[in-house]
Amino acid sequence: MAGIATKSSALVSTLLTQAKPKFAVFMKYAAVELTPPSPADLPAIKNGIVKLVSGAKNGTWKNLTVREAWLNSLVAMEVCFWFYVGECIGKRHLVGYKV
Repeated sequence: MAGIATKSSALVSTLLTQAKPKFAVFMKYAAVELTPPSPADLPAIKNGIVKLVSGAKNGTWKNLTVREAWLNSLVAMEVCFWFYVGECIGKRHLVGYKV
């Protein structure tokens, strides 16, 4: 039993040693990517929406490469999935609402 305790403590210390650099990189990117938009970002967001709407009207979406179209599709799916996750969290159920 004592051998299991020493092996598990060594395994945990090795795990923590290897995880620290990866966790630091994760936190560096999380601090940038997961922050809400600041008021300085609002003009860029507005310009992006205007560009998106004008591109839909003019048909410039037809000139996308397959890679760009695939990435745009993935972003749209990610937004939908986060919406559904938020709905599940908000209603505190996986299926349906209590009527």
